[in-house]
Amino acid sequence: MTLSEINAMPAAAFIARFGEVAEQSPWVAAGAAARRPFGDREAMIAAFETTVADAPPQAQLALIRAHPDLAGKAAVAGDLTADSRREQAGAGLASLTPDEFARFTAMNASYRARFGFPFIHAVKGATKHQILAAFAVRLGHRPDDEFTTALQQVMRIFRLRLEDRIEP
Repeated sequence: MTLSEINAMPAAAFIARFGEVAEQSPWVAAGAAARRPFGDREAMIAAFETTVADAPPQAQLALIRAHPDLAGKAAVAGDLTADSRREQAGAGLASLTPDEFARFTAMNASYRARFGFPFIHAVKGATKHQILAAFAVRLGHRPDDEFTTALQQVMRIFRLRLEDRIEP
């Protein structure tokens, strides 16, 4: 889509079109819509990021928790959003060996137990080995630092998804 088309959309149409950019959290698109018109694609991405940055910590945590585990139950059940399904498949998570699947399952459980939310990693362009390495490093983070890292990864996901949808 072009920015002129995006800027002309009614708010409800904008939210319908971009609501899933923020996994299961259309409130982010609603906040971004209120920041229109966008001068360029970067401004639109910044509007999504600012909406999250300005949100209270409880809303930020809910956004993080709305993301599925990587190679987790939702993936096995086929309950991922189209974006998540495509991104996880691209990273090789849809074709894990039984040993790799067990390792992801264990890492997801350890991470959730430590931090209280799912491991968020912008997997587009990453390999399953890079993702597992990131898991290992980030399990050693302090909770506050990891919350910040998770939000940064959510914002990277926004960026990648919006770049795919919007003409430069």
